[in-house]
Amino acid sequence: MTIEPASPEPAAIDAHIAALLARCTFAAPGTIAVCALSGGPDSAALVALAVAADLDVRTVHVDHGLRPDSADDASIAQGIADRFDVPFRCERVELADGANLESRARAARRAAVGVGALTGHTADDQAETLLLRLLRGAGGAGLAAMSPGPTKPILALRRTETHELCTLLDLTVADDPTNTDGRFRRNRMRHDVIPLLNDVADRDVTALLTRSSTLLREDEVLLDQLAAELDPTDARGLAAAPLPLARRSVRQWILSTTVNDDDPLNRHPPDAATVERVLAVARGDATGCDVGAGWRVERTQQRLRLFSPTPTSG
Repeated sequence: MTIEPASPEPAAIDAHIAALLARCTFAAPGTIAVCALSGGPDSAALVALAVAADLDVRTVHVDHGLRPDSADDASIAQGIADRFDVPFRCERVELADGANLESRARAARRAAVGVGALTGHTADDQAETLLLRLLRGAGGAGLAAMSPGPTKPILALRRTETHELCTLLDLTVADDPTNTDGRFRRNRMRHDVIPLLNDVADRDVTALLTRSSTLLREDEVLLDQLAAELDPTDARGLAAAPLPLARRSVRQWILSTTVNDDDPLNRHPPDAATVERVLAVARGDATGCDVGAGWRVERTQQRLRLFSPTPTSG
């Protein structure tokens, strides 16, 4: 005779959800929350917790059309939205397989769900992001990885916890086979590198990596405040400032001046080479330099000026 395990009591499930919510960073109850819903366990848990947090939840599923059965994921996502009685919208984007597929798919998702949408990134995603950026030679800002807040409210939760919640709620979730595709660097990090690091360290490195990202983020806040006290248009002052603060001041200046606020998804800070060119102008090694996207910095009477020689679009 086989005895089936007893299902958790509703009160126990409610207590479990309350404990998870205490570690989340959702906005205030009643806030409109557009949730990116892939249909996988992380995004399904995001929706469940957003509903439990009394947000005004709407969901958006993005079908990249990269698999013949991608419509199945949309159907599962629709079922999750129906389960919680929240609005559902499916957006179809056209992507061709090939180079930079991950970044192109990410950009397409962001455009489809809109600015300010909630995503189901977890602590495991945070650890992967830190390591991926380390491989690109990122500095403190990059290694601080993703910031917790209303748009990434479950960043403190582990992937095992989102899966467990879906099981407790008896949710049918999608299993995207591209999540194990070794062509993608994040998958290699998830399935090969982090397990190896766990073995080498003989402990869970995700907890260590997320702690490091938090410490770096706190340092970044302080350094940003100190850099904001510099006047990036004062060539002498910029050249005399501590180099880390001078670099940061230049990045802040270029980013705040050149970015179109109507398109915040494209807020990319200038690269290291661009910053160094501007500092060379501040030191007097050059009278001017290009900083990209049609913008230029020039020095006149020890003042720096950032301008666009030709009208920019938009």
